Amino acid sequence: MQPEVLDTFLDLCETRSFNRSADRLRVTQSTVSSRIAGLEKTLGVQLFHRSRGGCDITTEGLRFEPHARALRAALTEARAAARGASGRAITLRLGLQADLAANDPVRWVTWLRGLLPEAAIYIEAAFSASMCRDVQRGDLDLSLIFTPDPTPDIHFETVGERRYQMIAPVGEGLGTLESVTPERYVLASLAPAFTRTHGALLPHLSTPPLSAGQSDTVRGMMFGFKLAGYLDSVQAQDLIARGLAEPVQGAPVIPQPVYAAIHYRNRHRAMWRKIIAALRDSLGDPT
Repeated sequence: MQPEVLDTFLDLCETRSFNRSADRLRVTQSTVSSRIAGLEKTLGVQLFHRSRGGCDITTEGLRFEPHARALRAALTEARAAARGASGRAITLRLGLQADLAANDPVRWVTWLRGLLPEAAIYIEAAFSASMCRDVQRGDLDLSLIFTPDPTPDIHFETVGERRYQMIAPVGEGLGTLESVTPERYVLASLAPAFTRTHGALLPHLSTPPLSAGQSDTVRGMMFGFKLAGYLDSVQAQDLIARGLAEPVQGAPVIPQPVYAAIHYRNRHRAMWRKIIAALRDSLGDPT
């Protein structure tokens, strides 16, 4: 069974529209129809009821869906295993929330090599939603994310938190919370949980003119426009130690939970339990 056929079936399970799936998969509608018709012929059942308004999945389609997800993940794993990586016993494909990877990716690689010296390591920095999809498809083995996107195929565990501190460029008169106005502030919109906590603690700074979804962009705006803002405490303390920034006195520290996302079938496997346990112990300092 071809991977693109499984991808088409699973995408259609989400969209319930041949047109929308064709757009998402960048193929023609006739290609989507042909793939589904061929799959139905192979299985000997009807998977969807077509209509002018779209399509509805049949009982047989619902029964086949979890098997299709498992087949797609197995094919991805089989391709990775067959290709190998310089004779390494295993390949670990780790996804990292962009903010976790940005600070110091070398620390993550060093930490993983110490934990699994026999593994080839692939690291990808992205956002929660896309990494959840990649774990579901089997393109990533494990992801550290800020925002779980629940699906039947993914198991989530809380592994720790990152703490964010408000700082400001030195000498700009932003050393106290009272001096920080919306016009002299850039909002870090890192995740829904962070935004909710920030709004509860600092309602007067919840709708400033400038905001950004990545710490690198927040930092650039802070120093480019002389603004206060929140950065990961590790990055913040480094800037303070170098004399480039100062803490904003009176501003609360905001925690952001970090979750491990792993395919449901791997949740009890020994290697992944070992990795998740180690992540929980050393997330704040992965060395």
